[in-house]
Amino acid sequence: QVQLVESGGGLVQPGGSLRLSCATSGIIFSLYAVGWYRQGPGKQRELVATITSGGNTNYADSMKGRFTISRDNAKNTVYLQMNNLKPEDTAVYYCYVDFTFRKVWGQGTQVIVSS
Repeated sequence: QVQLVESGGGLVQPGGSLRLSCATSGIIFSLYAVGWYRQGPGKQRELVATITSGGNTNYADSMKGRFTISRDNAKNTVYLQMNNLKPEDTAVYYCYVDFTFRKVWGQGTQVIVSS
């Protein structure tokens, strides 16, 4: 059974940083692309970043230069380093594993950017 558990969310002031983690189990993590989406209040879920099994990354335009996705295959974990956070980054952040024809999601971790 595939499980994804996010952590690292919380309350941060504008301009601050957070690092989200997503620990996975039940899969051969290194074989799959993984990534992050987010859903802000009253908004649709949107892509944040992805990283392929080979380490290639892709970011939504609004996150480029501020967010960094990385993976540690030895720990079966994907990370999202978020810098220079803005109030509009407030959202629930979800990690996922891409099985090509379906995605499996974590439960989400809340990020609130507010002074």
